[in-house]
Amino acid sequence: MTIDLRSDTVTKPTQGMLEAIMNAKVGDDVYKEDPTVNELEARLASMFGKEEALFFPSGSMANQAAIKLHTQPGEQLICDKWAHVYNYEGGGASFNSGVSCKLVNGHRGMITAQQVEENINPPDFYHSPLTSLVCLENTTNKGGGACYDFEEITKIRAVCDTHGLGLHLDGARLFNALVAKGETTQQYGEVFDTISICLSKGLGTPLGSVLIGDAAIMKNAMRVRKVLGGGMRQIGFMAAAGIYALDHHIDRLTEDHKRAKELSEVLKNQSYVQEVEPVETNIVIFYLKPEINENQFMNSLASKGVRISDMGQGKLRIVTHLDYTETMHDRLKELFIEM
Repeated sequence: MTIDLRSDTVTKPTQGMLEAIMNAKVGDDVYKEDPTVNELEARLASMFGKEEALFFPSGSMANQAAIKLHTQPGEQLICDKWAHVYNYEGGGASFNSGVSCKLVNGHRGMITAQQVEENINPPDFYHSPLTSLVCLENTTNKGGGACYDFEEITKIRAVCDTHGLGLHLDGARLFNALVAKGETTQQYGEVFDTISICLSKGLGTPLGSVLIGDAAIMKNAMRVRKVLGGGMRQIGFMAAAGIYALDHHIDRLTEDHKRAKELSEVLKNQSYVQEVEPVETNIVIFYLKPEINENQFMNSLASKGVRISDMGQGKLRIVTHLDYTETMHDRLKELFIEM
C-alpha cells in the first residue's frame, strides 16, 4: 500500500467524477462555445457575487494573469515572504508583468493591515516602485494550511481602498479555509477584487483553476490568458470535473482536516519530533530533532510506502486529501509510533 501525502494534487478522479467527465457537453472554449466551461464560470462567479470568471489550466497561470491585470511594468506588489506568487511561480511576477515583490515578514504566511500600510511606497517618491497590488493567500501553503482571520482581511481591504491598491486572493485552498472557519464565498467576493480558485487540490479534479472578478478588472483576462498560452479547446471535460467537485467534494474537506489534526497529535508524542506546527486544515508541518538524520527518516518512510514532502530548512510536510483513506490513516499512525 502506497500512502502519498506529498500534496493534495496527487488525487485521481472518483468514479462519479469520471462519469461526469465522460458525459460532458463540450465546444471550443477559445470561441467561448464550451457550454460546460461557461456553466462552471458562471456558477463560481455567482457563488462569490462577482460578474465574471475565467477558466485557466493552472493556479499559477490564474495568479499570474491576476497580477498582470492589476499592475503595470515597474510597479510593485506586497505579499508575505512565503507567498506562492513569489516562491512557487517561477519568478512569473517579474517575467510576465515586470513587477517586483515587496516581501513582508508575516506570521505563517499571513500579513496584517498594519504591515501592508508600512510597506506601501510613497506614490510621489519616483525613485521607488509604485505600489499597486496586495496579494494574500488563504490557506497558506508554506504556512501549513493556516487560515486568515477574516476581520484582518477586511482591515487590509480598507488600507487598499485608502491607497488605491488592488487586492488579489490566491485561493488555491480557499474552500479548506471556508469549511474550517465557517465562512462564505460571498464574504470573500465582497472584499477581494480578484480571486483564484484551484480545483485540483482539495477538490480533487485533474486540472484547472478559475479566476473570478468584476467586469472592469476582468475585461482583458481573455487576452492575458492567450498571451500566457492558456487558451484551451474542448476543456469542458475538465470543467465538468470542477462542477462535480463543487457538488460533492466541499463538505468532505472536514475529513481531511480531522485526519491532519490526528496525525499532528501522534507526531507530537514521538521522541524524534522537535516541533509540530498548529494544524487548522489539511496540512501538517513538522520538524525532526537535530540529532535525527532527515534523509534517513525520509528514506525509511519511503521504504514503507509513505511519501511526504521535504520543504527545505528542516521543514517536512504532510497533506491529507481525497484519496487518503481511513485504512491508510490507521496504518500511517501506526508507522509513526513504530519509527
